Amino acid sequence: MENTSRSTNIGRLIIAPFFVSLLMTILRLSGELHNWSDTWFSRETGGLVPTYTNWVVGITWLAIPIGVYMAYELAKSESVVPNPTKIIILSITGLVVLYGSLGILPWLREKFSLEFHTRLLIVWSVAAACGAIQAFGWKRLFKALLMYGFASRAIIAIVMFLAMRGNWGTHYDYFDFPPELKTDFWSEYFWLAFFPQLIFWVLFTVMAGSLSGGITLAIISAKRREAIRAHA
Repeated sequence: MENTSRSTNIGRLIIAPFFVSLLMTILRLSGELHNWSDTWFSRETGGLVPTYTNWVVGITWLAIPIGVYMAYELAKSESVVPNPTKIIILSITGLVVLYGSLGILPWLREKFSLEFHTRLLIVWSVAAACGAIQAFGWKRLFKALLMYGFASRAIIAIVMFLAMRGNWGTHYDYFDFPPELKTDFWSEYFWLAFFPQLIFWVLFTVMAGSLSGGITLAIISAKRREAIRAHA
């Protein structure tokens, strides 16, 4: 059971990560709008598994160091912490199941002739389930990552709204998306931007942050045990 008598305030905990993500988003958008290097500021959408260069100047990978930061701060204020092994297992399970479901989507499409929107609903449902189980690992870390995920991805959703509305030609407005998937603006925005950002990518953030946070907690717990033995 977690000791919350002197727990870190989760609202304050997400402030620094949020501003780091905001600055990264501004940097990425500026680079694309000013035609900086395509290697680091590519305007291609990239999809759910983009190239590593498409992720470097972006907020997706930030879930990993932010998970480390949050786990460290939370562990400092709690004398009794959860089992790190459980957190790691749950996060790995979630990520494997999520990306495994993406892997079988082409088969499902061929086998059952699933439409694009149906496939999206399947992915979002799997993401929701895989993300939700992280709460059974470390509830306070889950809440912190969830709050950060919504805050950071809400900014992306706003940027995408403006980019798609103004046809900026960036990866935020899917300028290279297949024409057959483009209909009216609001359908495009909600199906391709709003819901993916606030469902899939938020929960991916929770899972990736839980993994790095669980590893961090395992290291902290090991050091605490060593300190206890040293003073025994």
